[in-house]
Formats: sequence, structure tokens, C-alpha cells
Amino acid sequence: MSAGLSIGFVAERTGLAVSAIRYYEEQGLVFPWRNAGGQRKFHRSDIRRLSFVMIAQQFGFTLPQIKAELDRLPKGRAPTKTDWASISSEFRDVLDRRIETLTKMRERLDSCIGCGCLSLESCALYNPQDRAAGKGQGPRYLMGDTP
Repeated sequence: MSAGLSIGFVAERTGLAVSAIRYYEEQGLVFPWRNAGGQRKFHRSDIRRLSFVMIAQQFGFTLPQIKAELDRLPKGRAPTKTDWASISSEFRDVLDRRIETLTKMRERLDSCIGCGCLSLESCALYNPQDRAAGKGQGPRYLMGDTP
């Protein structure tokens, strides 16, 4: 096995605190090994894994969601471009749905969101007799239903 990268080097390259890297290790997102002196050593590919974690978290994915995707990567070798493309496809689908929802929200924010509040005069126009209630709880028109 190669000499590996120190946790300090990985922290410097990723911009993460050493404590964050240890936490991600505890969560099973990276798998360092210990050298004869007991120091953690990381694969160079762990920099990419941790960078993926940071980006995915910025997009609102939870650590369990991120771990589930990272668990699909091969063990014992650095992931290839094809490996990364495979796990990113699921994230891409989720992000596309979020973008669609955010776009709808932006376009409809000044009109009815289908919440059933009936507190605005315009609700009588957009949601007469609270017909959105028949579609379920919450902001139905922004959750994919159409008015």
C-alpha cells in the first residue's frame, strides 16, 4: 500500500477542518487506514470523495443520501469518470426536480400557492371554495399540482 496522504494534507486540499474529516470517516464516507505509527492515511481519491460530500451538502442532500451514493463506488480502487457519472445521474435527477419546483415557486409566488388559507381576496379567484384542499395538505400548487 502506498504511503498515503496525511489528514492535514487532505484538510488543506479540501478546505475541511480535520475534525470534519474525522466525522465523515465516522459516517463511513471515507476509509483511511492506519500506518505503523497509528496515523490516519488517506487515498488520493478521498479528496474527490470529500469534495463530492461538500458539494452535495450545499445542494441540500443529507449525509445518508450522500453515503448511499458513495457506497456505489468501487472499493479498493480509485473511481473512474464512468463511476462518478453513474452516481451523479441520480443526483442530477433530484436537482432537476428541485429546479423545476423552484422555478414554479418563482413564477407563482405572487399568486395562489394552493395553501387553502383563503385569507387573501385573490384566493377567491385562484382557489374558490378552497378546492385545493381536495388535493391534499400543504401548498399543493407548488408541490406539482396545477391550479
